[in-house]
Amino acid sequence: MGTTNTQQVQHVKIANADPSALGLFGLAMVTLVASSQKLGWTEGLAFIIPWAIFLGAFAQLFACINDSKHGNTFGTTAFGGFAFFWFGTATSWMIKLGVFGEALASDVDGKQLGFAFLGYLIFSLFMTIGAMEANKVLFVIFVLIDCLFLGLTCDAFGIAPHVMHKFAAVSELGIALMSFYGSAASVLNAHFGRSFLPQGKPFGIFKK
Repeated sequence: MGTTNTQQVQHVKIANADPSALGLFGLAMVTLVASSQKLGWTEGLAFIIPWAIFLGAFAQLFACINDSKHGNTFGTTAFGGFAFFWFGTATSWMIKLGVFGEALASDVDGKQLGFAFLGYLIFSLFMTIGAMEANKVLFVIFVLIDCLFLGLTCDAFGIAPHVMHKFAAVSELGIALMSFYGSAASVLNAHFGRSFLPQGKPFGIFKK
């Protein structure tokens, strides 16, 4: 008389909340505060640095890590890329302000930031293509990010600096406003289980 061993395998799926609302809120906050200085509404960099580190960097890094758990390569790369941008920017401001000593502060060359901005312009341009297949709110945010980095790059290299600085400032304020809307849409649509705030359908050009 034979015996039969039956093995049952259970697969446990852990559901994680969409971190986009928090990531976009972090982006909205840091760009709102930073744009106030570029537009001349506020002065200095000291009180922008905490928001750059905690909202621009850590909030987006949190969204990046949690998007990776969803298998979302686009969200992981976008939030991660901009999180580290704000870490780098905050550190650059601290160097400029002499936080790490006069030796570093006296060795600053603004054109090196120009190359960093150029690199992020390239990054944001190909991410804009990806945003076209997410939703139209995210696409507009990335177009404004493209404009911001174009303005920052030209300003850093001395190409029509006054005009491009203003162009960057207005673009950054636009990023803040659109990111607040995107954050609100992400959290309220999920909370109510319906399209409470429309985000716009993907363009449907590249995805089959």
